[in-house]
Amino acid sequence: MRLRLFPQEHAGLELLARMAQQLVLGVGTMSAILGASPQEYDRLSEELHQHESASTDLHFALLTSMRTSFVNPLPREDLYALSRLLNEAIETLDGAGELIALYKLNKLSRRAADQLEVISRQAELTTAAMQRLNSMEDLEEYWIEILRLSRRAERTHRSWCAELLDDHKPLVYARHRDVADQLVGVTKDLRRVATQVGSILVKES
Repeated sequence: MRLRLFPQEHAGLELLARMAQQLVLGVGTMSAILGASPQEYDRLSEELHQHESASTDLHFALLTSMRTSFVNPLPREDLYALSRLLNEAIETLDGAGELIALYKLNKLSRRAADQLEVISRQAELTTAAMQRLNSMEDLEEYWIEILRLSRRAERTHRSWCAELLDDHKPLVYARHRDVADQLVGVTKDLRRVATQVGSILVKES
């Protein structure tokens, strides 16, 4: 086996990509929750917890990698910021799934599926971007597209909240609003990831 002087130099980027992939998997589980009966919520919520836990494990693995590597592909503060933001995104998604399970919500607005579609696309783009951080190729397009999707999510959130006010009593409104806030929160977290990538692009240009 050929020895490399700095065998862990790309480990940080690989861990970031794996964290983003956990978010993609979490979106798949959330999609299943939206289509499930309340009797299935606890099982699917636990599955979502597992994706969040795996992301947290990868986050801590990245911290260890940064401490033990002589050379990192990006400044340590950038690697840490991206890892923290990715982990916050899946934590927020996990919170949405947990609220649906706790409240036993079985008639979510179609706006929930609209938001999940945005999150799914953002997660896929983010996974691909993490894999390109070493070369910095096409990351400006990623940054711009994430911002566009984030604005779409904000509009959907406003429409969803307005509809909830029209259609539900205060207690039911509050429960559905909690879920709506969590889902738009995921899109905001992923926008922060893209903004961090934009900052890296500016510094590296």
